[in-house]
Amino acid sequence: MSSDESLPHPSLGVSEEEAQARFEALQAKLVPLWRSIAALNQDPQTIVVVPSLTLDQLEEHGVEMQAYEERYLFLLFLLRQPRARMVYVTSQKIAPNILDYYFHLLPGVISSHARKRFFNPAPQDGAARALSQKLLERPRLLEEIRGLILDPDRAHMVPYNTTTLERDVALRLGIPMYAADPKFFPLGTKSGCRKLFAEEGVPHPLGHEDLRGEDDLVDALVKMRAERPAMQRAIVKTNEGVSGGGNAHVDLAGTPAPGDPAERDAVVDRVRSMTFEHHLGRYVTYIAQLEERGGVVEERSIGLEVRSPSVQLRNTPLGEVELLSTHDQLLGGPEGQTYLGAKFPADPGYAAAITREAAKIGKRLAREGVLGRYAMDFVTVRKADGSWDAYAIELNLRKGGTTHPFLTLQFLTDGRYDAEAGVFTAPSGAPKAFVASDHVANPLYKALTPDDLFDVVARHGLHFDQSRQTGVVFHMMTMLPDKGTTGLTAVANSAEAAQALFEKTVAILDREAEEAVRDRGLPE
Repeated sequence: MSSDESLPHPSLGVSEEEAQARFEALQAKLVPLWRSIAALNQDPQTIVVVPSLTLDQLEEHGVEMQAYEERYLFLLFLLRQPRARMVYVTSQKIAPNILDYYFHLLPGVISSHARKRFFNPAPQDGAARALSQKLLERPRLLEEIRGLILDPDRAHMVPYNTTTLERDVALRLGIPMYAADPKFFPLGTKSGCRKLFAEEGVPHPLGHEDLRGEDDLVDALVKMRAERPAMQRAIVKTNEGVSGGGNAHVDLAGTPAPGDPAERDAVVDRVRSMTFEHHLGRYVTYIAQLEERGGVVEERSIGLEVRSPSVQLRNTPLGEVELLSTHDQLLGGPEGQTYLGAKFPADPGYAAAITREAAKIGKRLAREGVLGRYAMDFVTVRKADGSWDAYAIELNLRKGGTTHPFLTLQFLTDGRYDAEAGVFTAPSGAPKAFVASDHVANPLYKALTPDDLFDVVARHGLHFDQSRQTGVVFHMMTMLPDKGTTGLTAVANSAEAAQALFEKTVAILDREAEEAVRDRGLPE
């Protein structure tokens, strides 16, 4: 059997209706558990982390997949609770030196005590398949994981995103899952969220949803041009695209005026020559996916300055909507639509405004029964008077690229974010900000190992300092020697200082990598 072949996937042995009923019964256990957690009574609990990337286009292989699964090792900070146990499942075992790095970051904890309460079961399977699928293929391993749960009534599972695969893992383990029920998946699609925005009165770009192929797309663009004759560019998005990977761009500049007999043919030509955010994008493949999964088209915002902030929220089992943070996303790629990282907090010029709009969706999702962390993405456009217009563009019912750096900051500092003021403050009263990226890359970094990285950090005084509550925290270090890529979060007392620390760190890594590959000559 090749490394990419799957094992037989045992059936749950019940109907889909019975499986859903059992899952909802498990979810009801979150209410008393959450009341206990909120009371900070130090009752024992087990957190089972399954950071499975169950995505539409899963391309990561080997160390890349492992690195993304390790991206949420900040959850180790939950072991600050002295009676908490954590079962952190990954495709392959986490290297001991990487675990040591995180355990030594834990403030106010005896690391050896925390380490005894940490478990890392793994199928040792590096194939490009979702971790949840790998677990469901291995009933014995699932039974082993279940054996690490001391009390199923005092346990819950934390996934990255949720599909029926993650739901079925929770059913196999007999514990609830703190995340959105997969039945709510349509709400988080590009078409679904546009409908939500319209229903809740949240401003969003001109566009159309539920597109199924070329004809629908062309029809929608013609209608949009009739409504907005000056429209120059449009973005097409497949319903389930992630991090901009499902986006394509249509240039409409110079086409015949709306209503002109030649307009439709011209729009067809522009659609067939559209460009893709993903480097492997091809028209025939993209249209086939649009036909199969559906998608949307929206006017691409233009103005004096355009930014891409986001708001992070969570809905608790007690029905509360918590406004967690705002970020300005760092984007790259051919058309600036690929997620690379984030700055926290978002610009105060629009942070409170986008938070208020996100709160409308949060309340709606709470009424629907959606649980867990999620994020809303916006586009903000600066006007001539310096103010900003904000438009909601996406709803991600899962953790995302801004989850791990923000929670790392929160756990390290015990600070709080004031959603109305748009400021994060540590207990000392000092404001905190960060710049974070999952894509700090240089081909020369392949000459470095995680241990080399730790040495560089120590020698240059970059390590996070608990007394000052500033410094650098690394993640996704597994990719360093194989892909020349790592992730980092630079924490400081202002946005400017965080940016300077981030740039300083990258410059130091570049110099150290150049030194690592410098030819030493033959020994004499």
